[in-house]
Amino acid sequence: MVNPDKEAGPAALFQGLARIVYECDDYEETYTALCRAAPILVSGCDHASLMLAGNGNTSQTVAASDGVAARIDAFERELLEGPCVDAIEDEAVAVEPSLEEGSRWPSLADRIVRETPVRSMAGFRLFVDDKKVGALNLFSDTPGGLTEQSVDEGAVVTSFASVALLAAHQKQAAVSLRQGLESNREIGKAVGLMMAFHKVDDQTAFGMLRKASQDMNIKLVEVARQFVEHHNSRRP
Repeated sequence: MVNPDKEAGPAALFQGLARIVYECDDYEETYTALCRAAPILVSGCDHASLMLAGNGNTSQTVAASDGVAARIDAFERELLEGPCVDAIEDEAVAVEPSLEEGSRWPSLADRIVRETPVRSMAGFRLFVDDKKVGALNLFSDTPGGLTEQSVDEGAVVTSFASVALLAAHQKQAAVSLRQGLESNREIGKAVGLMMAFHKVDDQTAFGMLRKASQDMNIKLVEVARQFVEHHNSRRP
């Protein structure tokens, strides 16, 4: 797990994050590193979280710098209001400068002030392939702590987070494609062996393989793999 160094400059920190994004296969570690870096890179930010949209109107916090950020995300999901929720749904950037001086989300603001140290917050929409996928959420314990400069810096971190999400998506797609190719290769080998052994055409051989899969209640690719391994084990 990477622990961003407060003494490191922004350039060094971004270089470290870039290495995580492109070399690490643990997406949770990547997301957590981003959330831990945000309070260092964004002026006035004390906590950060990453919320991703799910199916329908659901969303989930995939990483947070600490328990405070995760707790506020939970408040927003429960109340269905707040800058983070709005950033995902309606606004590219939603900012609440001071929760103690009135809020567009009074129920949320009241709960945050009563139960956490946070007094200012902002949500930044995340895009992947032009699709709204979530929000980077920044929180300050100081009223007015998130300034225009903070918003500009937050936008930079959000752009980096979008790149991280895209990289994660592409890695997952590559893994799925590789697994699919490997599965098809195993099935192809099994079909070819069955054609030769039973003197049947490819459709008949595939039908026999599929029936064995159904009868044994085992995935088709696993039946194919076992058949190929059994055949290879009998070779001199």
